[in-house]
Amino acid sequence: MAVRLFEGRDHAAAYRRYRVAPLELIDRIMNYMEKKTPKQFNLAVDVGCGSGQGTTLLAPYFTKVVGTDVSPAQVEAALANSNPPNVSYRQCPAEELPFAPGEVDLVTAMTAAHWFDHQKFLREANRVLRPGGCLALLSYTMDMELEYGDLSNTLNDICKEFYAALLPFRDPYLGPSSVKIYSDMFDSCSYSDKEWNECFRLKRILPVTGYIGMVETFSNYQKLQKKDPNEAKRLSIDIRNKLLSAMKASSPDTEVTVVVKYFYWLARKP
Repeated sequence: MAVRLFEGRDHAAAYRRYRVAPLELIDRIMNYMEKKTPKQFNLAVDVGCGSGQGTTLLAPYFTKVVGTDVSPAQVEAALANSNPPNVSYRQCPAEELPFAPGEVDLVTAMTAAHWFDHQKFLREANRVLRPGGCLALLSYTMDMELEYGDLSNTLNDICKEFYAALLPFRDPYLGPSSVKIYSDMFDSCSYSDKEWNECFRLKRILPVTGYIGMVETFSNYQKLQKKDPNEAKRLSIDIRNKLLSAMKASSPDTEVTVVVKYFYWLARKP
């Protein structure tokens, strides 16, 4: 069954503010598609689009891009963006897409497919994709790393404290790693033309507050915050202060390089 999270307005706003848009992976998706069918593409659908950071990245390549999400708050946040004119949003479940059979060139889900009903979603993606259309699913592991001169190892030991404190609040639905969920979906995809990519290291320069804010959007932090808001706040402040102390910095706006470890798979419908 599908799992519904990230639906509150505050969470949607944080998602919009802190989540990293995977521009480099959009390039990889388009390179994959253009090798197979090098022509102008009509319609892309970004399923579980959240606040639309990834959705808008598809705009230069398609006549029309539609982001879909089951959460009204996420769709509202997406609509608040400065969206390109060819980008729109629809509220709907991932397993019930409002498109005709064979209408879509690309179905993608960015850091969302693990929450779907996997088999129903794959059947629905197959229904709406045209022959030769592409399915692209991508996500990342929680163990983001920080780079900061010769202090990277020290900072990452502190990051590991953060992740360890949140581990008990990880949704059992996800199991020990969401990589397995995507790998199982890849294996169950019937398309013969498909490829699995285990790790793509995406780097972004962010303030320390940006790194903390990103971790705070994760479902396990949100569970802790719901259970014990004071403890969640204390944990964030403690990790932030430990990072700043190690960096010998006073401002939480001090910038670090955040390394996000993406994995993804691509498949072409026959």
